[in-house]
Formats: sequence, structure tokens, C-alpha cells
Amino acid sequence: MVKLNKIYTRTGDDGTTGLVDGSRVSKADPRMAAIGDVDEANSAIGVARAAIGPGSFSEMLARIQNDLFDLGADLATPVEIEGALRIVASQIDWLEKRIDHLNAALDPLTSFILPAGEPAAAALHLARAVVRRAERTAVGTAAQVTLRPEALAYLNRLSDLLFVTARAMNRNGVGDVLWVPGASR
Repeated sequence: MVKLNKIYTRTGDDGTTGLVDGSRVSKADPRMAAIGDVDEANSAIGVARAAIGPGSFSEMLARIQNDLFDLGADLATPVEIEGALRIVASQIDWLEKRIDHLNAALDPLTSFILPAGEPAAAALHLARAVVRRAERTAVGTAAQVTLRPEALAYLNRLSDLLFVTARAMNRNGVGDVLWVPGASR
């Protein structure tokens, strides 16, 4: 259990922060950029939850928000550390089951869709875009330090789930706003 009695520690005043193993890295380190983008994605999902209100979609997003803290811990822990909190295959499988369930109720797309529609759908599209950025940052980080493939897979599936959830919030796709190529030429 985490217990935070003091919010500021002054240990980061020199531009460094601690990893789970106790080592210190620059706050500009690629690993920290990935963790920051995951944190931003989590915040964007919180905004989407507020737009959606109570119910099963909000409960699903609450679980995802918790998983994103697991993901942050995974990213903050060098891979050689045994027994650390990690994203596991069952968390990815859970996302895939939600994607399949929601997508089954949607008509196939005939065009790309604009990130718009109902306010909750638009908030989910924004969260999806932030998750995609977090994924790009994590992939870039993985080119420099070893990250676990489950962490990258989780982000990839999460953006897909947010996309189909946005469509579900747009009255199961009826309220999707279709892209019209060259419409304003």
C-alpha cells in the first residue's frame, strides 16, 4: 500500500527522479517521457469518465485507469528487476474481450470518422489520441532501453478499445461523424 504523507521531497529539484529500483534518471529521460504520457492518458480517460457519468462504461474506464498505474510502475521498473508490478497478458486479454464485445454491436465503417459526436464520444476520441501518443513515446523509449512487450501491447489495445467505446457512445455508430475527403475544396 502506498502512503504519501509528504507531497514534496526536494529530491527532484536537481532535475532527476527515482525509478522503482532506486536509481535516479533525468526527468527528460525517454522512460520518464513515456511515464508522463501514460499519466496524461490516464487524466484524459478521467475527463471521459466525467463526460460519460456513472454506469458500465465508467466502471470499465475506472479499471483501465487503475491498469494505467500498473503500466506506469512497469515502465518505471527496469526489466531485470524480479517480482515487480507488471502489465500481464490477462490485462491485455480483458481489453480484447471488451473490444470484441463492443465492436460486435457496431456497423462496419465505410469511411474514417472524425473525432466528434456526443460529448462523451469526443472525450474518448481525445483520450484515444493521447494513448496513441503514449504508445509512440513508449515505442521510442523501447528503442533505447528494454521495455516489456506487454506494456506496448497494452497501449496498442487500449487505443483500439477507446475507439470502439467512442463509437458506442455515438449511439453505436449512428452518431459517428464521417470524414468526407476533399469536402472543403
